[in-house]
Order: sequence, then structure tokens, then C-alpha cells
Amino acid sequence: MPVFEPPVYTLKDIKLRFGTNQLFRGIELYINRGDKISLVGRNGSGKSTLLKIIAGLQEPDDGEIFIQPNTTVGYMPQDADLSEYKTLREVVLSGLPKDKPNWEYKAQMLIEQLQIAAEQNPECSSGGERRKATLAKALVAEPDILLLDEPTNHLDMPTIEFLEKMIAAYAGAVVVISHDRRFLCNVSRTTFWLDRGTMRRNNRGFAHFEEWQDQIIEQEIIAQKNLNKKLAEETEWLHKGVTARRRRNQGRLRRLLQLRQERREQLKQIGSVNMEVENTVWKSKIVIEAKHISKAFGDRTIVKDFSTKIIRGNRIGIVGPNGAGKTTLIKLLTKKLEPDEGFVRIGKNLQEAYFDQNRFTLNPQKTLWQTLCNEGDHIWVRGSYRHVVAYLKDFLFTPEQAKSPVATLSGGEKNRLMLAKVLAQPSNFLLLDEPTNDLDMDTLDLLQDMLGDYDGTMIIVSHDRDFLDKLVTSIIYMKGDGSIDEHVGSYSEVLAKLAPAAEKTTAKNKQPTPKQEKPKVIKTQKLTYNQQRLLQILPAQIEELEKKIADVTEQLADTELYQNDREKFFALGDELKELESQKAEAENQWLEISMLAEEIS
Repeated sequence: MPVFEPPVYTLKDIKLRFGTNQLFRGIELYINRGDKISLVGRNGSGKSTLLKIIAGLQEPDDGEIFIQPNTTVGYMPQDADLSEYKTLREVVLSGLPKDKPNWEYKAQMLIEQLQIAAEQNPECSSGGERRKATLAKALVAEPDILLLDEPTNHLDMPTIEFLEKMIAAYAGAVVVISHDRRFLCNVSRTTFWLDRGTMRRNNRGFAHFEEWQDQIIEQEIIAQKNLNKKLAEETEWLHKGVTARRRRNQGRLRRLLQLRQERREQLKQIGSVNMEVENTVWKSKIVIEAKHISKAFGDRTIVKDFSTKIIRGNRIGIVGPNGAGKTTLIKLLTKKLEPDEGFVRIGKNLQEAYFDQNRFTLNPQKTLWQTLCNEGDHIWVRGSYRHVVAYLKDFLFTPEQAKSPVATLSGGEKNRLMLAKVLAQPSNFLLLDEPTNDLDMDTLDLLQDMLGDYDGTMIIVSHDRDFLDKLVTSIIYMKGDGSIDEHVGSYSEVLAKLAPAAEKTTAKNKQPTPKQEKPKVIKTQKLTYNQQRLLQILPAQIEELEKKIADVTEQLADTELYQNDREKFFALGDELKELESQKAEAENQWLEISMLAEEIS
């Protein structure tokens, strides 16, 4: 007969109010030994506050808290105050239990594993270095419950991978708040969803969250429609738009694969033509051209003999370890910094919009309305005027929040407002430096949606694998020694290419014998005639279907159609369903063949 251990930590009927805002209403949760939990919810829903309650740093207004005797809790806050420490080593050592001073060797091990610049002053350290030291401080005491609030912010890929392995092997329970979907999928086995003051639990990892969320929202909207139409509409606005965006991703992925193929052809041409002789067609489309640029600070080379041409419509991701010089490269490419060697040329009529969380400031006394629109009630966005409240709703702010001061927003909500301000600027060239930090999943969906439809050129610095995979045409990878390579495709594909040679050799040794492998090689060596033909004709068919869908949708938008001609109304509804089904089938077919072609190439 199985033995069930009692939870090591329990919250029961927790309530908390801030002013007029009822943040929690009867929150209940329990944490078992060894749980790996992802805590998700919209910005401002109280995720960070809930972690503070579990850590014993915030008292609820009401409810019961039970923790097993001798259970220890470690906490990594979203923004740690490190002003009292002279070095990052002191930060790490401050996490050691007072009764175990001989554990200093554990601190040193973490410093080495995370490659922390231990003797650096926190005030002079980068966001990534401060983050690693705060993470080590939470880890060093090996607590029974480890609470991590946005641990991947500012971290490079090697550190994120180390953290994933550490959590997988960790004996205690771990509760993680993160915007990084891939990270949550890799580390979690249970999901807590904090939604409008209540807690839901799913005993599966984050990989199953969206499917579970959609089911709950569908059930909730159906139930509410029978009770309160206005409440149902509000719920639909809060959630349904997000799930609808997910369903539009196929069309966006189709476009992204086309853009990647275009970038692949561009790089082939760049490599084959004499760069001294300009093609006039290319010249008119060039956004940035860099030729043999180099930059060093003292003895350290940041960029070494790098050349590239960024063409209008390209979406470039820049990745690399912390300190590799990603921000320096952006400054060089945008001529904010002069190279030591080589030159950079920028195309004509370039309108740049730049988002950098570390340098972007908001006036806490201004309202959200005033932040976006100093005068009047309309704002010019991407070629048309929008009412400021309608534009704020696009970024998941309620109409009531429009007249609230910025000071009342959570960290993630402030980042959402910053993005709204930047994306409202007239631009044909977007520079985004770590845009995903502190954003909730719904806002990430929204941001991907907006950037996916952006018709200009983008350069994005990020370590969020899922975010980059869905947006960029190519990745510029900075190794940290001055050498820079560009890879067409997703970030995940780049990471696979950069896997250690030993791993590749091991994988090769495990492959089937040539006899078993032969049919597969023959199958994927070349597209069939029919596949090649479909690859050419399907885009035109999909475009034609999109036109028909738009025409039927416009007819159904006639408010008097149902009254005047019910038969036509229902016939058009059936036609719309059939057209959407045909489009989805054609998109799936095109995507499968296109991905096969990319795999072969």
C-alpha cells in the first residue's frame, strides 16, 4: 500500500487586500517535498507577492499557514537590493546558514559553476552578474523549498542550462515564476495558475498549460453567459483574444519560414558578390551595411572583422554569453559607436524605435493615459489614430487603469506600458534589448503577435529561446572572443549546431547501420515532384482563400443581414467554416513540405 507524505508547506484560505484592490480571495495551495512547480499568471495578479508570503516576508490579512518543523525556505527576489554588499562574493556568502560557517566551500563551488565575477562591486556589475550572485545566494543553503522569481532575466544561455539541470537534480521543492516558456517546460512537473485572485492547480508541467487554460476559459465563458453577459464579455476580452492569437500562429509561421528562406538567399548573394560593386536593387533595400568592423576595449577584442548586410524586412536575433558585447555590437551597427577598423553605413529614411529596459524610464506620477498621450484622447499608431483607452486595452490594461498613476503598476505591467509607448512610435526599424523580461505569458503572446505583423526591420537581443524561435529569420551568435557568426533559422537550431563535438560524435555512433538508414536517406534526399509543385502553388491558394474569408467576414459583419436574409446568414456562416478549414489544411501541408525542404537543405 503506497505511503503518502504530508505537504511540507500549506496555505489555506489566504486573503490579502491592497487598498481597494482585493489581490487574493481564499488562496489555497500545498507544496510537497521534491515538487517542481511553475507559478503563472498575468502581471499584477500577485505572483511575486505570493512568493513573499511563502518566504515569510509578507503577512496575509487572513488565512492559515502551516510549514513542517525544521523546513527551510530560500528566496530569490525579482529585484534584489545589493547595496549593503561590497563584492558579489559577499552576496553569495550572505546566503549561508549561520550555524554552518564551514559551508563556504559550497559558495565557492557555485561561484565557479556560475562563473560569477566574485570580487566585483555589485553597483558596478551588469544585470547578469547581479542575477547570478542573487541566484547563488538562494541556492547555497540548499533549502527544502526554493522560491525563484524570474531567475532567467539577464542570464545567458549557459547559465540558464545550468539552472535547468540543477533544478532537475534538486532534492527539495522548487517554485518558479518565469516568462521563459522553454525554461518552464523543461523544469516544471506541476503548474499553479493564479487568476483573478484565485488559485488553480494542474498536476502536469507547464508544457500542458495552454491546453488546460483554454479548456477552463471555454467552460467559464459558457457558464457566465447564462449568468451575466457583461461579465462573460469581460472574461472573453481578458483571455479569449490571447487564445485566438495562438490559433493564428500557423499563418505567421508560414510567413516566417518564407522570410528565413529569403535571408538564406541574401547571405548566399552577399558571400558570392564583390562587396565593392553595389547591386542597385540591393542598395535600395539595405538598412545596415557593416564591412570588416572591429572594436576592442584595452586588450579585450569585442568585435573582430565582422561584415554583414541587413536588408529591409530582416528580423535578426543577437545572442551570446553575458559580457560577449551584444550591446556594443548594436551600438556599432547603429553608428552610436565608431569601430576601430572598418565602416558602417545606414540606409536612407530609417526611423528607429529603441526599447531598452535598463535605460527606459517612466514618470511614476503620470497616469497611463498621460504617459502615452499628453494632450487629447487619441494617439497615432502605425498609420492611424487610436483612442488611448483602446490602445491600452491592446496591451491588456483595463479602462479603469488608464487614469491610474504609473506608480501603482507591477514591474511586469510597467514593462508592458514601456512596450506600448515604444511600439506607438513611428518606425520602420525596431531595436529591442531584452524585451521579454518580467512579461507574463499573455503579454508575450501579444508582443509576438504585434512583432509578427511588423512590416519593418527588427534586431532583438534576447535569451528567450521560444520567443526568438517564433520571430527571427536568423541569429547572430557572439562567442565572446570577438568572432561572430550568423545562422539562418531558429535559436534552437543554432544551439543544436553549436553542441559540443563530443556530443555530436556520440550521437553519430548511435545512428542505425547504413543498411537501416538507407531508406530514410533516399526519402529525405530530395522533394518529390508533387511536393515541389505544392510548395510553389500553395501560397497562392492560401492567399486566395484569405481573400474569400475576408469577403465572407465582411458580409457577415452587416448588422441587418440576419434580419433581412437568415438563410444567407447561415449559408455564409457554413461557407466561412469551410474556407477556414481549407486554409488550415493548406497551411499545414505547406508547412510540412517547407520544413522538410529546410531539413534537406
